[in-house]
Amino acid sequence: MTYVISDIHGNYGKLKEMLEKIRFSDDDLLYVLGDMVDVGDEPIEVLLDFSMRSNVYPIIGECDLRAAKLLSAFDKMSRGGEPDEECIAEMSVWVNEGGKPTLEGFRILDDDMKEGIIDYLTDCTLYEELTVNGKDYLLVHAGIADFSPDTDMDDYQPEDFVSEPLDSERRYFEDKIIIVGHTPTESGKIEYGNGSIMIDCGASYGGKLACLRLEDGKEFYV
Repeated sequence: MTYVISDIHGNYGKLKEMLEKIRFSDDDLLYVLGDMVDVGDEPIEVLLDFSMRSNVYPIIGECDLRAAKLLSAFDKMSRGGEPDEECIAEMSVWVNEGGKPTLEGFRILDDDMKEGIIDYLTDCTLYEELTVNGKDYLLVHAGIADFSPDTDMDDYQPEDFVSEPLDSERRYFEDKIIIVGHTPTESGKIEYGNGSIMIDCGASYGGKLACLRLEDGKEFYV
């Protein structure tokens, strides 16, 4: 089966409960629409779990993108690299905006695990395209900034997929459905737009962690 989940934000307990609820196995596929880290208490545990699974496909979110940059900078400085004042200032803002659990969890890892975490975040894709039961899907974190049907997906910049929320009333593609996270739904449930599906249900803000099974559209909540 093919599952899509988003915006876990360090809620490893909810993630484990969800994986048990959907009976996730090695025969299944799980696509993660970004923002695996920050806010919640166990972001590094989320990354370590996913990094050990060959059937989990992470897509970059803005929190993951920032964490990859700042954890790499922190690691270089901690190894004796030249301090970067601009990066230090950015790191201070990040910590105050929810990055503290990610940085603290990273600091206690050994060197090999630190390298593995940075590599995992850096290797996240910008988007995924897949077909399930004859339906075509495009998976991104937030939306597509400055979208044009004439622009090839590979011509967008990383920030284009994490900076601008999807307009659920706009039909982006006639032949595929866009699935996004990033913006918590007003109902706290998975919502459906004009050729789009929004699955961030606000797990990082006291809401539920949602998961969608593409074969039959079944929704799961924790």
